[in-house]
Amino acid sequence: MNVSELKEKLGLTQVAGTDAGEVSGCYIGDLMSLAMARLEEGNVWITIQTNLNVVAVAALKEAGCVILADGAEPDADAKAKAEAEGIPILVSKKSAYTLAKELGALSV
Repeated sequence: MNVSELKEKLGLTQVAGTDAGEVSGCYIGDLMSLAMARLEEGNVWITIQTNLNVVAVAALKEAGCVILADGAEPDADAKAKAEAEGIPILVSKKSAYTLAKELGALSV
């Protein structure tokens, strides 16, 4: 599934990056060191962290996209870095749990 399809099916709003990439699998977490250890290429990363470091880790691990849960919004530096790196940042008012259930129903 690509980011554009994911965005449509989950009712997400894209605030930065490109929506052309493919996604597979999911990682949920807010601790950067754990994300660096466990995030896999192409994964959807669900977090509430909104700073520049999220984009840096997502780019390093070649994540498929970042979804900010619970209505979190990225700061200006994170948006700029996501644009530069091509990392899609999507936002949702839904909880991480709800988003994970919906991703599972889509077999992501």
